[in-house]
Amino acid sequence: MRTQPGLHRPTRRLRVVLVVLATLLPALGWASPAAAETAAESLVVRGEVAADGMLRLTQTFTFGASGAPDRLIQRLATSRPGMAYTQLDYEITDVAVRSAGADLEHQVSMAGDYLVITANTSRVAGEPVEISYRVSGAALAMPEVAGQEPMTQIDWRVVQGLNIAVKRVSGEIRIPPGAQTTDITCQAGAPTAPMSCSTYGSGTFESPFPRFTNDALGAGGMVALTFTVASSDIAPNQVITEQWTLGRAFSVGPLQLVVALGALLVGAAMLYWLLRSRGRDAAGGEPVMVAHFEPVAAGEERLDMDLNIRPGEVGTLMDERVDPVDITATIIDLAQRGHLTIVELPRSGPHDRQDWLLERRRGGDDELQAYETTLLDAIAPADRPGIRVSEIGDPVREVIPKVQDEIYAEVVQEGWFATRPDSVRDRWGRLGAGAVMASLVALGLLVAFTRFGLLGLALVLLAVGLVQVGQQMPRRTARGAAVLRGLEVFSMNLQTHPTTKLPKQDAYTEISRVLPYTVVLGGLQRWLAALVAADNDPGMPDPDDLDWYRAPDTWQLSDLPASLDALITTLEGKLYQRG
Repeated sequence: MRTQPGLHRPTRRLRVVLVVLATLLPALGWASPAAAETAAESLVVRGEVAADGMLRLTQTFTFGASGAPDRLIQRLATSRPGMAYTQLDYEITDVAVRSAGADLEHQVSMAGDYLVITANTSRVAGEPVEISYRVSGAALAMPEVAGQEPMTQIDWRVVQGLNIAVKRVSGEIRIPPGAQTTDITCQAGAPTAPMSCSTYGSGTFESPFPRFTNDALGAGGMVALTFTVASSDIAPNQVITEQWTLGRAFSVGPLQLVVALGALLVGAAMLYWLLRSRGRDAAGGEPVMVAHFEPVAAGEERLDMDLNIRPGEVGTLMDERVDPVDITATIIDLAQRGHLTIVELPRSGPHDRQDWLLERRRGGDDELQAYETTLLDAIAPADRPGIRVSEIGDPVREVIPKVQDEIYAEVVQEGWFATRPDSVRDRWGRLGAGAVMASLVALGLLVAFTRFGLLGLALVLLAVGLVQVGQQMPRRTARGAAVLRGLEVFSMNLQTHPTTKLPKQDAYTEISRVLPYTVVLGGLQRWLAALVAADNDPGMPDPDDLDWYRAPDTWQLSDLPASLDALITTLEGKLYQRG
């Protein structure tokens, strides 16, 4: 066969290799089952592309002496992957199967992304069989180039998905008169490893339209023909749909990065502004002195409270929360002020659990705050001889929320907060939770329908940031801020002031006054050590040395640090235990 002018033929060496492989593979048993069946002697493809991009194809099969197979099946792809997470969709219509001028019995069905044509060719007696159809979507718009005419690429597998082998394939695709083709390519063979067709070309006198030929084509083989024409001659009719993948949803393109980072930076700036404008304490003046150590004699000092602030209120003003330690410090404070006696109970064995008895006293002569009265009535009712710490149960725990409410009300009444800190946190917490839910919905929608999943992640991060900022939104008044600075000075003094300067004769009393504040402000261990050092009879039992803390007969002041640590831990667990 001569190669027509303008057509391409592989090198002779390559042809020899292909012939050898075609001879050896069947001998090695690698031929497909379909290859052992009836093969068409030839397949001629005739097509035409209209100006609107519609492609009409007719395939004519000619069989030899062995005759046609009982069934002729062709699978036509209705889609294929495109560029950048897209899919090209094809619409195949007007399917017809004919032989000798008459329609053949056939079925058209869908199998996944394939249209399957199944024709009954059992009664075809030596006559050619024609399969024809129309396909829309094979005319693709090429990327525009500045200064050049828009172009359309015709790209279609003119042979595909046959259940029989073909000994020789040839074809021609007609285009509108005057249209000129460029960049023609033709590949044939197995879909996974195609090679150039035997010959292909166009644009010559002998071959004005795209043409091709190919030798033996196995069952399931394909011939893909591609060529380009001006869009003014053939308009593109491609149908491109987005394919959802996780990679597409979270695309890291320049636009996606700019939008996500921009939203994150703007949102972060807004959160910072919100925190500074709404959550920052009001500007205060000089620190309000809370307490100081007043000289009472040469080398002796005592704690003097400048501000009537209780340990439970101190902790609430410091961290804007009523914590378990604030309640525990209040109990110890009530004891050292004479309203309560803490009695450490003796243990029958070294491994027995430590326990205490809380007894009501009438020794206190100062005025109780509302929350102190509520707490005292709960843990040491006046009509009971006392309550063991181990027996503190739900009746007491149910009172704790009321105690917290009354402490919050107290710090507002003192003018340290304009609004209850817990109410502010709750309000912003609800807003933050709503923002998180909304951001998760936005993330889901962005992931499902766009390529801006990174923007959704940025929105979720900002919503979580709003939750965190909301916890910082309670703001102190100017007076509250000034008292807070005074408490910071007091805290530093408790952790650094010499503990040996307290009056020796009143050391027990003076150090006991300090202890509840150290529970919330720090320095507890050094002041407990000071109390132990003040023991005037070391090594001897001290069960009654402290008027607010009683202990077993063998107990000594040196046991107080361990006893008080255990008491604090046990009380916090009992008062805030769930269930």
